[in-house]
Amino acid sequence: MVKNLTKTERLKNNLLKVGEIAKILGILCSCVDHYADIGLLKVADYTQGKYRLFKKDEVLARMAKIKELKDKGLTLNEIKETFGN
Repeated sequence: MVKNLTKTERLKNNLLKVGEIAKILGILCSCVDHYADIGLLKVADYTQGKYRLFKKDEVLARMAKIKELKDKGLTLNEIKETFGN
């Protein structure tokens, strides 16, 4: 579903764009995009301009778990299997 929300409305609904997630976590946008492309992150919605939107709490928790598993030496494919994707 494509939404035409203002930034205030998106934030009130806990929806973040890729760049906002990257800024919070101190990582590159391409990393967030890659994780979404391979199925590690779930896209909650899209803006009218076709930007991906993610649920803030869900994506931050998932990224923390991905980091934890990467720190333990798991590959992205192994992490994906761990999540059941």
